[in-house]
Amino acid sequence: QVQLVESGGGLVQAGGSLRLSCAISGLTFSSYTMGWFRQAPGKEREFVAAISWTIGNPYYTDSVKGRFTISRDNARNRVYLQMNSLKPEDTAVYYCTARRYSNWDYWGQGTQVTVSS
Repeated sequence: QVQLVESGGGLVQAGGSLRLSCAISGLTFSSYTMGWFRQAPGKEREFVAAISWTIGNPYYTDSVKGRFTISRDNARNRVYLQMNSLKPEDTAVYYCTARRYSNWDYWGQGTQVTVSS
C-alpha cells in the first residue's frame, strides 16, 4: 500500500519560513518524480515544484522561484519543500505527490500552510 504523509505545515507571519516534509512508503521511491502541489480556498489545485528521480533539475512554478526549494532524500524516502519569504498568497493546503511516468499517481492528505500579513 502506497502512503504519502506530509508534515510541517502551520501558521507563520509574512516573510517567515516553513519546511514541509513528505514521508513515502510502498513504492520504489528512487523511480518516481516527486512533486508538491497546493490548493487555496476557492481555487484549483496548482503545481508548485517537482524533482526527478535523478538528483538535480528541480523545477518550479514562477511564483515561488527563488523562494522555495524542493529536495529529496532517496535513502530515507523523503521529499522536502523549504519555503522562505512566505507571502499571504502562499496560504493553501500543500500536497505531496508522486509520478512514475506522465500522471501524478499518488497523493498525500495535505498539510495546511497559513501565512498571516
